[in-house]
Amino acid sequence: MSREGYRIVQEGLTNALRHAGPGAVDVRVEAGPEQLAIAVVNALAVDRPRTGRHGLTGPAECVEALRGELAAGPDGERWRLRATIPLRAGA
Repeated sequence: MSREGYRIVQEGLTNALRHAGPGAVDVRVEAGPEQLAIAVVNALAVDRPRTGRHGLTGPAECVEALRGELAAGPDGERWRLRATIPLRAGA
């Protein structure tokens, strides 16, 4: 699970570096008994369109294979990527 979580964070940071507006990138990883939650949040670039998911194919496929959920998109002036992955077979 750690490798998959690492790859999701890596892709989120890579996308922020390529497409984000100026400012900090907030990365949060929470591991509980039931799930792993990953969030990458950054400012939107002023001169770029605020839609699109072209760079999210890899993380989306990884999360889907692990029976998790991935949400990504603009939220006000920020771009949010959030992945949740169950850690137990029945979760």
